Amino acid sequence: MARFDVNAARAQRQEAHGRTWSFELDNESYTLPTELSRATAKALRMLDDNDVDGLLALLMGEEQFARFEHHDVTVQDIAAILEAYGKETGLGLGED
Repeated sequence: MARFDVNAARAQRQEAHGRTWSFELDNESYTLPTELSRATAKALRMLDDNDVDGLLALLMGEEQFARFEHHDVTVQDIAAILEAYGKETGLGLGED
């Protein structure tokens, strides 16, 4: 019986999706990770279900989130970003 090689599977996923997923807003680029560490997943669980800012800050990091906050973004904009992110990475954040 063949053993499952976690490193090979990770490399294959990263080759298919890259290490980051990006989006553009008002001519500025932002990136989100395509895979989450266990520490990030644990931090996500600690957030309130409605803490959109906490979710984005955790995924973007401090510097990107500070830039992101300067934009006039609607909840619908954020929902669209998270939907596209989920479809492309399989992470499905922000879903009911």
